[in-house]
Amino acid sequence: MDMKKKIVVAITGASGSIYAKLLLQQLQKLNKQIVEVAVVMSDNAKDVWKFELDNEEYKDLPYKIYSKTDFMAPFASGSARFDTMVIVPCSMGTLGRIASGISDDLISRTADVILKERRKLILVARDTPFNLIHIRNMQTVTEAGGIICPAIPSYYSKPKTIEELAMTVVNRVIDLIGLENDSYRWGKDI
Repeated sequence: MDMKKKIVVAITGASGSIYAKLLLQQLQKLNKQIVEVAVVMSDNAKDVWKFELDNEEYKDLPYKIYSKTDFMAPFASGSARFDTMVIVPCSMGTLGRIASGISDDLISRTADVILKERRKLILVARDTPFNLIHIRNMQTVTEAGGIICPAIPSYYSKPKTIEELAMTVVNRVIDLIGLENDSYRWGKDI
């Protein structure tokens, strides 16, 4: 297993708050593998979370939540040595700003830092269908070292609830972060 992780979780206003909620809950369970989790949410992310999940449970998480305008956050600099950033869900606007090198808020600034430091950037893209601009932005971020992990669930684990279905994406993200996690593995139960 790798060394303990320092992770930034950024939540944008794209639909798919369930992915962020489940990821943050799972990171709590995996805390022995983690040094620190920091969270940054856009204002739209808070509104979408409240609308989609009918709660504001993000306020109850044991992680510090930073404003998207807080450039004094430690992860706004590479010297803080956060090794992974997950943007979940990642709006196409955020993806476009990252692909263009526009660091106009804490989310895009941190993504820029993660890429320049050659650390792990995971974008859980949540939109459909993709237009050519989205695809080219995904290509640009991939070529810069980022990982595009679209919020496309799998079905071979036979999920029975919306949460189980969303966890198929979250488990992939946890694997990409490099954390040990007990989840469905293809071929294991066949």
